[in-house]
Amino acid sequence: MTTSISIGAASAYFDSKTWDKLPWSKIRKQVFRLQMRIAKAVRQGKTGKAKALQRILTSSFYAKTLAVKRVTSNKGAKTPGVDGVLWRTNFQKIQAVFSLKRRGYRPSPLRRIYIPKRGNNKNLRPLSIPTMVDRAYQALYRLALEPIAEEKADPNSYGFRRKRSAKDAIEQCFKVLGKGDRATYIYDGDIKSCFDCTY
Repeated sequence: MTTSISIGAASAYFDSKTWDKLPWSKIRKQVFRLQMRIAKAVRQGKTGKAKALQRILTSSFYAKTLAVKRVTSNKGAKTPGVDGVLWRTNFQKIQAVFSLKRRGYRPSPLRRIYIPKRGNNKNLRPLSIPTMVDRAYQALYRLALEPIAEEKADPNSYGFRRKRSAKDAIEQCFKVLGKGDRATYIYDGDIKSCFDCTY
């Protein structure tokens, strides 16, 4: 199946094999390069330049392609939102890339399901599932916001950070607490039902 999709003034032809033929290493390099430029602009205090680079990133074909790849290759790719749409075929993925536009986006309602809590099948936990389009937009804007978050984040925070793990936290604890003149005790608290909500 071959179709014509207009990209600005030009017209490009895509078929079902195009997705697999995309230069993924080049795509990742280019997006990473833009992210590094955003981080550098933030580090130097050039907020206007950082915003302009973010605009370039969120409107680039490569970033949109990476965003669609992210949402179609993770565990939740087989779970539809309220619209019931899934991007299974390569052609649907290519169409999804061109459907991500800067203007006219309206988020859809979340699909609410209840799943059993781990270890206790009687209690149910609510789970909200966005549509594929909403997930792709979230992934796209995450690419633009991540460099700023990494640049401004606490250097000693390790939870939910890219390329950081529990081993890094253990290493930092050893560096800070391993000397003889440091604290002897560490207090760890776990407050039961701290964030429980009743609606």
